[in-house]
Amino acid sequence: MGWMDVLFGRPLATEEEKAERIGPIRGVPIFGLDALSSAAYGPEAALTLLIPLGMAGVAYIVPISLSIIVLLGIVYFSYRQTIEAYPMGGGSYTVASENLGVWPGLLAAASLMVDYILTAAVGISAGVGALISAVPSLEKHTLLLCLAILVIVTLVNLRGVSEAGGVFMVPTYLFIFCLLGLIVLGAVKALLAGGHPVPVVAPPHLVGATATLSLWLLLRAFASGCTALTGVEAVSNGVMAFREPAPVTARFTLTLVIAILVAMLLGVAFLSKAYGIAATAPGEQGYQSVLSQLLAAVTGTGVFYWLSIGSILAVLALSANTAFADFPRLARAIAQHGFLPHGLAMRGRRLVYTQGIYALAFATGALLILFGGVTDNLIPLYAVGAFGAFTLSQAGMVMHWRRVGGPGSKKSMFINGLGAIATGITLLVVLVAKFTEGAWITVILIPSLILMMRMVRRHYNYVALATYDATRLNTSDLTPPLVVVAIDRWSRITHRAMCFALTISPDVTAVHVDDGPGSDALVTQWREVVEEPARQAGLKPPPLAVVTSPYRFVIRPVLEFVLEMEKAHPQRLIAVLVPELVERRWYYNLLHNHRSTVLKALLLFQGDQRITVINIPWYLSGDPTASRRAGRL
Repeated sequence: MGWMDVLFGRPLATEEEKAERIGPIRGVPIFGLDALSSAAYGPEAALTLLIPLGMAGVAYIVPISLSIIVLLGIVYFSYRQTIEAYPMGGGSYTVASENLGVWPGLLAAASLMVDYILTAAVGISAGVGALISAVPSLEKHTLLLCLAILVIVTLVNLRGVSEAGGVFMVPTYLFIFCLLGLIVLGAVKALLAGGHPVPVVAPPHLVGATATLSLWLLLRAFASGCTALTGVEAVSNGVMAFREPAPVTARFTLTLVIAILVAMLLGVAFLSKAYGIAATAPGEQGYQSVLSQLLAAVTGTGVFYWLSIGSILAVLALSANTAFADFPRLARAIAQHGFLPHGLAMRGRRLVYTQGIYALAFATGALLILFGGVTDNLIPLYAVGAFGAFTLSQAGMVMHWRRVGGPGSKKSMFINGLGAIATGITLLVVLVAKFTEGAWITVILIPSLILMMRMVRRHYNYVALATYDATRLNTSDLTPPLVVVAIDRWSRITHRAMCFALTISPDVTAVHVDDGPGSDALVTQWREVVEEPARQAGLKPPPLAVVTSPYRFVIRPVLEFVLEMEKAHPQRLIAVLVPELVERRWYYNLLHNHRSTVLKALLLFQGDQRITVINIPWYLSGDPTASRRAGRL
């Protein structure tokens, strides 16, 4: 077993795809982690905006959370309709493209790509934030911890969907057990205490109010809390990853995820108000997450506290997996339409879209470095892309049901139309509320991505038109090419290249650059080892052209020689043979110059349609005689 098999797993055959499909138990960790983990930072994001109100602001977390849950319910029913209508995977890009047109489809695609990148970055940074809450001494290592988790998540996803689901199952269900257990225990204590329980560990004391309540402040808090809705679309994007019947399994998984999320959001909001838990300023001394405060207030800082903190850290960090599961699938769909590089549509050794995973990992790493791995710095950018995709998807579904018709289509149109209106209004609120805090970056980034995708498609269209040929094979002029062989000395490598050259054309010319002593000896040797054997075989002797190079340049004179030959023979094809030594060990390559590689690159970029470059590799296969002789030198 090689190191690639150990690191990434054995290669999977195409027919093994069905075995990689998952059920609801693994579907929740893979496609629901982002949504579920938002219970850890969504309410906190809203409470952070209410800090200026002091303890009075805590009371508003319940109505804000209820508003978010109502919106979540609307989006949930809308996406159930989407899964039913697009059982092959009905992400926002597919729905918007098929029902609204190319430009809305690209807008949905760009919005989703931004959302997935931010999903990965926010999830990882929130996980590290939870760890720092419990172990403040690690705060100086925030960015390093974020990047380490990113590498781990990337490697796990490269091993395949099924294996990733298996890896994430334990932390996911431990998190669900711990958080729901906290909510039940905290609610019982609160009810027994008449709604005013005494915390086991008192939360940090807040200073008095520094601002007055306003509708604008509540809207900003609502906009921040709406990050809890991100990830809801994931199941509809990955329908084909589920076991048959895939739509039924996907809808059940979505229902399970939403039900757990609603319970968590309601529970966190209720307990925050009952125990007087408010947010602390992120990134500052004494920061403690809302869930850390809740756990300490309800259960103290014993075993359950540390078990829960560990599960929260793991799930928040691993919630990036939702992005890693969906971003490559989205990139594949876009690439199949020619708006992204075609390599993104190819599956790797574990039946995953490897290039999409690498692209997401690179973009996420860049974002984490740019913002220092602090969650609160990333939150303002987060919801714009998600709600833009939500709105376009639901609007596209309205057009879908209008076109398809049939029983129940009016009801479905109403549900999706209501979803489009609700998410569209929320998008405007989020955009306005978060614009000056960083959402403007998203507003610039999304159109930039759309422009990039249009440029990619334009290039592919140009290539298709430039290479299109409907004519019959032309056999009227099949003159052998003029062959040029670049050599530095007579060797086994050169010997093989000359033999190959003489098999494809009688017109062979060797070119040598005179960059020092030894050229005269090569000319004399050439007559003996090449020209005479060629004459004896009845072949045209290949001449040796020696090009002087007073400034010791080697590659440029050969390139100019080939280009001059091309001009001198406008009707002939030119084949340039480049002999090349191939080492079996990569580190031995460091001991050789790579002139052949540079020459090939220059010929490809500066030549034209009449110049063909042919590699003539010579593999060093461990000649024992040569090895013994070399050892005696």
